[in-house]
Amino acid sequence: MIVNPTPLPEALGLSNSAQKQTNCGRTCGDPLTVKSDHMLRCWCLVFLAASVAHSQVPDLPPDAEIIPNLVYASPGGHDLHLDLFCPKSGERPFAAVIYLHGGGWRSGSRRQFYRYAAKMAGAGFVGATIEYRLSGEARYPAAIEDSRAAVRWLRAHAAKYRIDPLRIGAAGQSAGGYLAALLGVGTNAAEEVRAVAAFNPITDLTSVTEGEAGEAVTAFLGTTYTAGAEIWREASPLTHVSRRSAPMLFLHGTADTTVPHRQSVVMCAALRKAAVPCEIYSAEGKGHLWFFNSETDFIATLLLMEDFFRRYIQ
Repeated sequence: MIVNPTPLPEALGLSNSAQKQTNCGRTCGDPLTVKSDHMLRCWCLVFLAASVAHSQVPDLPPDAEIIPNLVYASPGGHDLHLDLFCPKSGERPFAAVIYLHGGGWRSGSRRQFYRYAAKMAGAGFVGATIEYRLSGEARYPAAIEDSRAAVRWLRAHAAKYRIDPLRIGAAGQSAGGYLAALLGVGTNAAEEVRAVAAFNPITDLTSVTEGEAGEAVTAFLGTTYTAGAEIWREASPLTHVSRRSAPMLFLHGTADTTVPHRQSVVMCAALRKAAVPCEIYSAEGKGHLWFFNSETDFIATLLLMEDFFRRYIQ
């Protein structure tokens, strides 16, 4: 278990970059209609989930390439796309990672994880950054059904893209971290992943029934906790932990007021009780989007995630 590790700026020779201040929906790249100051204040950054710098097409490592806009599923006639980051060289077939964006299940872009996917492709991992149906279009379980469909798509196209179908992992942040954790506790062999890296995920929906997070979960599930407590429990990754669950790495800021750090601690304890390997990177004093707002933290989390996936799927 990794608890409160020392940041790596000295070892990496990096300095902290200035944190970008954004006025939600006005200076960031994705359009957003904000209906109240309350929502602007409390959920702006969760909806956008990253600064513009992290949502643009990255500079690819010389030994990686991107295949954009591949349709992986069409639920109800709505094409869902992924962008595939592929190593150009290395030992084949490659391990693969599915990247799931955050945004409170109501917003977000598959471009959020472009930088991670590009760097990981340069390190020998195929990466699929996917879009999924948001709660304004289709409520639970649509998003997790789409995530599972992406896993099936990778397995069905493994030979074409030189992927090892037995070595697929998932990574995500916030709402995407929740989806990655749900993939990790699944029991359908065609849809399971072998390792999960979850950045500040909600793992127990029943513990966030009030406030801004409760509002987002209610919109996602289509019911309040009072009216649908059983749905809230069934939809929680914590509920489904078993000995079959995938090893997991949690990366969480201790000062996260959007998704409390305890969400990762409780999930990790449950995994260990089930004899499943689990690690926590606790970023002391950091909030919800710490890994997007600092180059030092981006590199540190990238290295930790790469090491974790090397140990469990590569």
